[in-house]
Amino acid sequence: MTPAEPRDHALFAYFTSKDAVDGEQVRFARSHGADLLHWEELARGKPVLVSTVGARGVRDPFLIRAAGLDGESASFYLIATDLRIHGMDPRSAWNDARTRGSRSIVVWESGDLVHWSEPRLAWVAPEEAGSAWAPEAVFDVESKRYFVFWASSFADADGRAGHNRMLACWTRDFREFTTPFVWVDPGWSVIDATVVAHDGQFYRVAKDERSASSELPTAKFLTLEKSTHLDATRYELVQDGIGSAAPEQGEALRHGEGPILSWDQSRRCWILFIDEFTLRGYVPFESSTLDPGHWTMSEDYRMPPRASHGSMLSLTRAEWERLQEIPAA
Repeated sequence: MTPAEPRDHALFAYFTSKDAVDGEQVRFARSHGADLLHWEELARGKPVLVSTVGARGVRDPFLIRAAGLDGESASFYLIATDLRIHGMDPRSAWNDARTRGSRSIVVWESGDLVHWSEPRLAWVAPEEAGSAWAPEAVFDVESKRYFVFWASSFADADGRAGHNRMLACWTRDFREFTTPFVWVDPGWSVIDATVVAHDGQFYRVAKDERSASSELPTAKFLTLEKSTHLDATRYELVQDGIGSAAPEQGEALRHGEGPILSWDQSRRCWILFIDEFTLRGYVPFESSTLDPGHWTMSEDYRMPPRASHGSMLSLTRAEWERLQEIPAA
């Protein structure tokens, strides 16, 4: 049997900014070979995928490799938030987006990462939700289904946005979804969850969205938890305040969100990319282990300019080389 080609290269999907007309569309970059700390923009830094559905803008793009289920025609999916803040009234944009925004996510399919389907909307959030933000998905080998999760806010009687909680559901094709349920709700806002499977555990990183204060030093930073069950509504705390001023973490961030957790085979360590939004953008932290994690800011890295909340997909060298053919939208 021919050994499987290692997936030690990567593709990075991201958006840039609400300030640019095309900032809330999907851009791609690829790693410098197997080096996950240095990235080169594809399509000359222009959008690769442009939404023509829903809000006609997308944020928080997430890439996932298809599992090859019976009847599954796609090899890859990209899902994203159906949202375009650019052009909205800045005085009310975020509250409107959270309380009267899209309850759908945008879905693209591809067979080779170069050619993509037309975008389509997939309704995932319940009718009483005001939004469906930052969707991600994990394939569950045991149930042979994709676990899809996102952040939703629910408006109060006065139309003000309540706290965000993480909702989730299951799908086999990103077309039909089970009834969503509340997956994470500690009683305060939690957003931007991401999950990796490792050593029989599911490790979840999410943003504590509470307002920062001296009484809440971990607010606006990341929390790492673990569980043996992907859809468990209670995970065990591993570490909180990742990216803050804890001495073992080296230089601190001002705040962080949009986590991307990847294993770097060349360095033999975990890299947690944290989006220091409105400031430096993505900043990588390294740790040789997840539990416990000792996160130190990487010393030498180059991320795509203005890259905001995105995702990374591990690739074979052949898949990585094919990315040279990707055209701008």
